[in-house]
Amino acid sequence: MSRPGGAEPLRPRAALRTAVVWEVLRDALDRQAKAAGRDVLDVLDTGGGTGNFAVPVASLGHRVTVVDPSPDALFALERRAAEAGVTERVRGVQGDAHGLLDVVPAGSHDVVLCHGVLEYVDDPAEGVRNAAGTLRASGALSLLAAGRHGAVLARALAGHFGEARHTLDDPDGRWGEGDPMPRRFTADELTALVADAGLRVGSVHGVRVFADLVPGVLVDTEPGAMDALLRLELAAAEQPAFHAVATQLHVLAERG
Repeated sequence: MSRPGGAEPLRPRAALRTAVVWEVLRDALDRQAKAAGRDVLDVLDTGGGTGNFAVPVASLGHRVTVVDPSPDALFALERRAAEAGVTERVRGVQGDAHGLLDVVPAGSHDVVLCHGVLEYVDDPAEGVRNAAGTLRASGALSLLAAGRHGAVLARALAGHFGEARHTLDDPDGRWGEGDPMPRRFTADELTALVADAGLRVGSVHGVRVFADLVPGVLVDTEPGAMDALLRLELAAAEQPAFHAVATQLHVLAERG
């Protein structure tokens, strides 16, 4: 994948964690706009928080509705949108994945983002069904969730071998009672949720395959290391062999 023109700068180290998702999402938005025959899409970001994706998407000219249960996050979203000059294209609505169809009309959006949501909801299958329910006939769903096997690798490399084994065996992919992540997924689990919701899987990408494992001092001090690591992340993301060790998994699915 080459970086689409006009995408946000990807050089800061933090951007390594979103670069792959942004690449896939930007391409999906372009395809949806061409298919719909219009430049402005209606995008829903469920659990979108302070607008990490919503504001950049709005900066591309699209209308974005963010549904999030936190009033504080929605207030920060409003401030962030104002700073970016996209206030008129970003709308915040208080709500959650469980009651999504109570606050967003069914079949009303071209693209739905569901990033970092399924880990926390009581019923992930319901969360995906509700997100799919807000899509128009030819809409696309961008789904991002924590990867189980990436957590196993991370705990093992940190020397926590018992926790790594626990993560591998635990039904929710947790390393123990102190694990702040309620649930993790495999690629097969995510694609099954998408298929059960009546959507067709378009692509699966591994996210943060190397970014969380490479020492920060190496990336920050070695000339050219940041760009090289970014290019490696983008290349490895498309390889199924690396999905199992990615910190996160991204699924792009379509209706129809």
